[in-house]
Amino acid sequence: MRVTSFAMLTAAILLGSSAHAADVAAGKEKAELCVGCHGENGISQMENIPSLAGQLDQYVQWQLVFFRAGARKNEQMQPIVEQLNNEDIRNLGAYFASLTPFKGGKDDNPDLSEKGKQAAAGRRCASCHTDTFAGTKAVARIAGQREEYLVKALHDYKSGQRSGGAQAAMADVAYPLSDEEITALAHYLAHL
Repeated sequence: MRVTSFAMLTAAILLGSSAHAADVAAGKEKAELCVGCHGENGISQMENIPSLAGQLDQYVQWQLVFFRAGARKNEQMQPIVEQLNNEDIRNLGAYFASLTPFKGGKDDNPDLSEKGKQAAAGRRCASCHTDTFAGTKAVARIAGQREEYLVKALHDYKSGQRSGGAQAAMADVAYPLSDEEITALAHYLAHL
Protein backbone atom coordinates (compact mmCIF):
# COMPACT_ATOMS: atom_id res chain seq x y z
CA MET A 1 0.00 0.00 0.00
CA ARG A 2 2.79 2.42 0.93
CA VAL A 3 4.62 1.89 -2.39
CA THR A 4 1.37 2.41 -4.31
CA SER A 5 0.63 5.62 -2.41
CA PHE A 6 4.19 6.85 -3.00
CA ALA A 7 3.89 6.04 -6.72
CA MET A 8 0.55 7.83 -6.99
CA LEU A 9 1.85 10.88 -5.11
CA THR A 10 4.96 10.98 -7.30
CA ALA A 11 2.91 10.67 -10.49
CA ALA A 12 0.64 13.50 -9.35
CA ILE A 13 3.65 15.70 -8.64
CA LEU A 14 5.31 14.99 -11.95
CA LEU A 15 2.28 15.11 -14.16
CA GLY A 16 0.67 18.10 -12.50
CA SER A 17 -2.07 19.86 -14.39
CA SER A 18 -1.77 22.11 -17.40
CA ALA A 19 -2.57 24.99 -15.04
CA HIS A 20 0.75 24.25 -13.34
CA ALA A 21 3.03 24.35 -16.37
CA ALA A 22 6.71 24.61 -15.54
CA ASP A 23 8.33 28.04 -15.45
CA VAL A 24 11.92 27.91 -16.76
CA ALA A 25 12.71 31.42 -15.44
CA ALA A 26 11.53 30.45 -11.95
CA GLY A 27 13.57 27.24 -12.26
CA LYS A 28 16.66 29.28 -13.14
CA GLU A 29 16.12 31.45 -10.07
CA LYS A 30 15.64 28.43 -7.81
CA ALA A 31 18.73 26.77 -9.37
CA GLU A 32 20.90 29.35 -7.60
CA LEU A 33 20.78 26.80 -4.76
CA CYS A 34 22.41 24.26 -7.12
CA VAL A 35 25.24 26.32 -8.62
CA GLY A 36 27.70 25.72 -5.77
CA CYS A 37 27.91 22.01 -6.57
CA HIS A 38 26.37 21.46 -10.01
CA GLY A 39 28.05 24.51 -11.55
CA GLU A 40 27.07 27.50 -13.64
CA ASN A 41 24.56 26.52 -16.32
CA GLY A 42 24.43 23.02 -14.84
CA ILE A 43 28.00 22.06 -15.83
CA SER A 44 29.67 20.61 -12.75
CA GLN A 45 33.29 21.40 -12.01
CA MET A 46 33.33 19.32 -8.84
CA GLU A 47 34.52 15.75 -8.63
CA ASN A 48 31.76 13.16 -8.22
CA ILE A 49 29.03 15.78 -8.74
CA PRO A 50 26.95 15.26 -11.90
CA SER A 51 26.34 17.89 -14.51
CA LEU A 52 22.62 18.62 -14.85
CA ALA A 53 22.66 20.67 -18.08
CA GLY A 54 20.50 18.97 -20.70
CA GLN A 55 19.34 16.33 -18.24
CA LEU A 56 15.79 15.29 -19.00
CA ASP A 57 12.97 17.16 -17.29
CA GLN A 58 11.25 14.08 -15.90
CA TYR A 59 14.54 12.55 -14.76
CA VAL A 60 15.45 15.67 -12.75
CA GLN A 61 11.97 15.77 -11.23
CA TRP A 62 12.02 12.10 -10.25
CA GLN A 63 15.46 12.38 -8.63
CA LEU A 64 14.43 15.44 -6.64
CA VAL A 65 11.30 13.63 -5.45
CA PHE A 66 13.39 10.57 -4.48
CA PHE A 67 15.81 12.78 -2.54
CA ARG A 68 12.97 14.68 -0.86
CA ALA A 69 11.17 11.46 0.10
CA GLY A 70 14.39 9.92 1.44
CA ALA A 71 14.33 7.08 -1.11
CA ARG A 72 17.64 8.42 -2.46
CA LYS A 73 20.05 9.67 0.16
CA ASN A 74 22.75 12.33 0.02
CA GLU A 75 23.88 14.50 2.94
CA GLN A 76 24.37 17.58 0.77
CA MET A 77 21.07 17.21 -1.10
CA GLN A 78 18.77 16.53 1.86
CA PRO A 79 18.68 20.06 3.34
CA ILE A 80 18.20 21.55 -0.13
CA VAL A 81 15.38 19.30 -1.33
CA GLU A 82 13.50 19.72 1.93
CA GLN A 83 13.01 23.37 0.90
CA LEU A 84 11.50 22.46 -2.49
CA ASN A 85 7.79 22.32 -3.14
CA ASN A 86 6.23 20.50 -6.11
CA GLU A 87 6.21 23.62 -8.27
CA ASP A 88 9.92 24.19 -7.57
CA ILE A 89 10.63 20.62 -8.66
CA ARG A 90 8.71 21.06 -11.93
CA ASN A 91 10.48 24.36 -12.59
CA LEU A 92 13.94 22.96 -11.86
CA GLY A 93 13.31 20.02 -14.19
CA ALA A 94 12.28 22.37 -16.99
CA TYR A 95 15.23 24.67 -16.37
CA PHE A 96 17.95 22.02 -16.40
CA ALA A 97 16.36 20.36 -19.45
CA SER A 98 16.52 23.71 -21.28
CA LEU A 99 20.30 24.01 -20.87
CA THR A 100 22.81 22.83 -23.45
CA PRO A 101 24.42 19.60 -22.23
CA PHE A 102 28.17 19.34 -21.85
CA LYS A 103 29.84 17.83 -24.88
CA GLY A 104 32.57 15.37 -23.94
CA GLY A 105 36.09 16.59 -24.61
CA LYS A 106 38.67 15.11 -26.97
CA ASP A 107 39.09 11.41 -26.25
CA ASP A 108 42.59 10.88 -24.91
CA ASN A 109 42.25 7.08 -24.83
CA PRO A 110 40.34 5.71 -27.85
CA ASP A 111 41.26 2.11 -26.95
CA LEU A 112 39.58 2.49 -23.56
CA SER A 113 36.55 4.07 -25.26
CA GLU A 114 36.31 1.10 -27.62
CA LYS A 115 36.24 -1.25 -24.61
CA GLY A 116 33.58 0.96 -23.06
CA LYS A 117 31.54 0.92 -26.26
CA GLN A 118 31.68 -2.89 -26.21
CA ALA A 119 30.62 -2.93 -22.55
CA ALA A 120 27.69 -0.59 -23.36
CA ALA A 121 26.58 -2.88 -26.17
CA GLY A 122 27.02 -6.01 -24.05
CA ARG A 123 24.98 -4.57 -21.18
CA ARG A 124 22.39 -3.12 -23.59
CA CYS A 125 22.71 0.40 -22.13
CA ALA A 126 21.06 1.87 -25.22
CA SER A 127 17.86 -0.07 -24.56
CA CYS A 128 17.04 2.42 -21.78
CA HIS A 129 19.37 5.37 -22.34
CA THR A 130 18.79 5.46 -26.17
CA ASP A 131 21.30 4.94 -28.98
CA THR A 132 22.87 8.36 -28.34
CA PHE A 133 22.81 7.87 -24.55
CA ALA A 134 20.83 11.11 -24.27
CA GLY A 135 18.18 9.37 -22.15
CA THR A 136 14.43 9.49 -22.50
CA LYS A 137 11.64 10.63 -20.18
CA ALA A 138 12.74 9.59 -16.67
CA VAL A 139 15.91 7.80 -17.84
CA ALA A 140 19.11 9.78 -17.34
CA ARG A 141 21.22 11.41 -20.01
CA ILE A 142 24.65 9.79 -19.58
CA ALA A 143 26.39 11.06 -22.72
CA GLY A 144 28.94 13.71 -21.78
CA GLN A 145 28.46 13.17 -18.04
CA ARG A 146 31.49 13.58 -15.76
CA GLU A 147 33.63 10.46 -16.01
CA GLU A 148 34.43 10.04 -12.31
CA TYR A 149 30.75 10.57 -11.47
CA LEU A 150 29.77 7.75 -13.85
CA VAL A 151 32.36 5.48 -12.20
CA LYS A 152 30.95 6.38 -8.77
CA ALA A 153 27.34 5.88 -9.87
CA LEU A 154 28.07 2.46 -11.40
CA HIS A 155 29.93 1.36 -8.26
CA ASP A 156 27.04 2.63 -6.11
CA TYR A 157 24.51 0.69 -8.19
CA LYS A 158 26.73 -2.40 -8.12
CA SER A 159 27.09 -2.31 -4.32
CA GLY A 160 23.42 -1.48 -3.73
CA GLN A 161 24.40 1.82 -2.09
CA ARG A 162 22.30 3.81 -4.58
CA SER A 163 18.56 3.39 -4.47
CA GLY A 164 15.56 5.21 -5.83
CA GLY A 165 14.35 5.09 -9.40
CA ALA A 166 15.78 2.46 -11.68
CA GLN A 167 17.91 0.95 -8.91
CA ALA A 168 16.81 -2.63 -9.58
CA ALA A 169 17.47 -2.44 -13.33
CA MET A 170 20.77 -0.63 -12.85
CA ALA A 171 21.90 -3.00 -10.10
CA ASP A 172 21.31 -5.93 -12.48
CA VAL A 173 23.36 -4.17 -15.16
CA ALA A 174 26.16 -2.95 -12.88
CA TYR A 175 26.60 -6.00 -10.63
CA PRO A 176 28.43 -8.19 -13.16
CA LEU A 177 30.65 -5.34 -14.42
CA SER A 178 34.32 -5.60 -13.53
CA ASP A 179 36.19 -2.54 -12.32
CA GLU A 180 37.92 -2.44 -15.71
CA GLU A 181 34.57 -2.47 -17.53
CA ILE A 182 33.20 0.28 -15.28
CA THR A 183 36.25 2.44 -15.99
CA ALA A 184 35.99 1.83 -19.73
CA LEU A 185 32.23 2.40 -19.85
CA ALA A 186 32.49 5.66 -17.91
CA HIS A 187 35.33 6.87 -20.17
CA TYR A 188 33.36 6.05 -23.32
CA LEU A 189 30.18 7.77 -22.16
CA ALA A 190 31.96 10.85 -20.81
CA HIS A 191 33.55 11.47 -24.21
CA LEU A 192 30.37 11.27 -26.29
